[in-house]
Amino acid sequence: MSVPTTFKLNTGAEIPSIGLGTWQSAPGEVQAAVSHALLKGGYKHIDAAYCYGNECEVGAGLAEAFKGGVRREDIFVTTKLWSTYHSRVELGLDKSLKSLGLDYVDLFLMHWPLPDGSRDLQTDWTFIKTYKEMERLLSTGKVKAIGVSNFSVPFLKSLLAQTTIVPAVNQIENHPFLPQHDVVDFCKENGITIIAYSPLGSAGGPLLKEESIIKIAEKHSVAVGTVLLNYHINRGNVVLAKSVTPSRIEENSELLKLDNEDMEALNKIHKEKGTKRFITPPWPINFGFPDWKEDV
Repeated sequence: MSVPTTFKLNTGAEIPSIGLGTWQSAPGEVQAAVSHALLKGGYKHIDAAYCYGNECEVGAGLAEAFKGGVRREDIFVTTKLWSTYHSRVELGLDKSLKSLGLDYVDLFLMHWPLPDGSRDLQTDWTFIKTYKEMERLLSTGKVKAIGVSNFSVPFLKSLLAQTTIVPAVNQIENHPFLPQHDVVDFCKENGITIIAYSPLGSAGGPLLKEESIIKIAEKHSVAVGTVLLNYHINRGNVVLAKSVTPSRIEENSELLKLDNEDMEALNKIHKEKGTKRFITPPWPINFGFPDWKEDV
């Protein structure tokens, strides 16, 4: 059985199984990375966000790719609503569309389930209200699908109980140190596609040094990063690969079928080494993840 190049969302649309992530890409590098990924790297999926502060550069890279012959309808673009725009959803979307130079995005996500003003909790608004505003955007043509990011099982249950449209996606930190089986299983049961971010364990790629992962890479004669990225695709999840280096961008797009022995070894890592979450912004609430309990 081959490794899938796309997965079907609950909307019926196909989402490419590997996307180019643009978080923490330095100024002056994102445009070239996006352009190279689309024109020469084989990518058809670009992941952006308002809060990354680089959507204008992402837009310039998209424009360069379109000029080089890439068709808008052949690529999948995601962006995200930042928490300071929860009560102004369409304005937040419009700002991203303007920066990206697009008429629509294929997927619009709520970045975090928390309305806030510079991380001061906005108590008169809820993420349920935000999502209902996102539902209304589907009739505008500005978004093809809506979804969420950083949602735990309790938050997903609350959302599904109070809204009409099941999110197409839940984008979460995911890697062998943090497989989040509870969230992944719940999403699969409810027709929600998982997109994994920080698949190497965030900045510096701490998972690249794990001996058991290195052994799997040697077994298949591939880079360690290739194993980590394909861990998600072999689980049936989309993954975001982040790089601004042309050769690495191309290397990251390589698909690899992992066998049962490989997957068992990867799934054992968090049991032996402990669960590790790398992305823990100082939000003033508990998000319901069992491994991440903030003092609030």
